[in-house]
This record gives sequence, structure tokens and C-alpha cells, in this order.
Amino acid sequence: MDSEELLAQLADIHLPAPVSWWPLAPGWWVLAVLLVVLAGYLGHLYWRSVQQRRVRDYALGELQACHQRFADSPEPGTERTIRFVNESNSVLRRVAMVHFPSENVASLAGTDWVDFLRQHNRSGTLDESLAHALAYGRFQTSLKVDCDALYNFAKLWIRDLYEQHKTLPQPQGASR
Repeated sequence: MDSEELLAQLADIHLPAPVSWWPLAPGWWVLAVLLVVLAGYLGHLYWRSVQQRRVRDYALGELQACHQRFADSPEPGTERTIRFVNESNSVLRRVAMVHFPSENVASLAGTDWVDFLRQHNRSGTLDESLAHALAYGRFQTSLKVDCDALYNFAKLWIRDLYEQHKTLPQPQGASR
């Protein structure tokens, strides 16, 4: 037998079946799970920031409404000022109770309340006249305070609080 006859008796080379993309290799499953977890975490962070922005905007809107009522009020100066101080103080207290439920903010009064505000104040705009108005304004029969300065302090305090707590867990009661 010659070599050509021997080669003719051989069968053709059989190629293996092409590699299928399914089922995935274990490394791809791990990568897919990690990507789903990462997407879920990023979605949660985005949702939380949207919720906090809503709460911040609501609080700033309340504060703006207080300031607008103060500006539009036909009452005499002292009554109008005391009402604005009390309403602004109420907005600040509600924001603080949402963000610091474990610190029992609702029971703080007078200098303890002002000390709490100072402790969480990064802007440094709380001067002594504003502090006195926030601590004792509701008990006064006459009160002289710069209401625009009080409004600016409260607005900055709320904004700074939300900037400071951007990366912290969502406060209790913040979903409205």
C-alpha cells in the first residue's frame, strides 16, 4: 500500500463544537452579581439624596413663608417680630427633630437650645442678639432683633445641616 491509499482511508479531522456563551463561567456570574449590587446601592444613594433635597426644600419653603408673612404683616413691629422669631424657631426645631431624633431636641429650651444650634452651626452667623431671641423671644413683651439676619441664619443652618448629612443615613421621619 502506498501512502496515498493509506491517507485516503483516514477520516477527516473533526473540529470541536464552538464554545457557547451559555452557561456563563463562574467569574461572569460573580461580576454580574457585583454590578447588580453596585447599581442597587447607587440607586439607593440617589433616592436618598432626592428625599433629603425634598425635605430641605420643604423646610426652606416653610422658612420663606414665615419671612413672607413677616414682611406682609400689618401688625405692629414688636408683635410681628415675636411671631417671626417663634415661627422661625419652630421650623428650626422641626428640622432638628427630624435629623437628631436620638438627642431629644424637643425638650431643649433656652440656652440649651441655643447651644445645640451653635454645636451644629458651621456658618458662624449666630450672634448674641439672635441667640437671645431664639432662646427667650417667645417670652418677651418687646423684642428688638434683626429679622433678616435671623432669616439668613436659619436658612444657612438648614442648608449646612443638609450638606453635612449628605453621606449619613437618612434621618427618621424624613420621608414625606
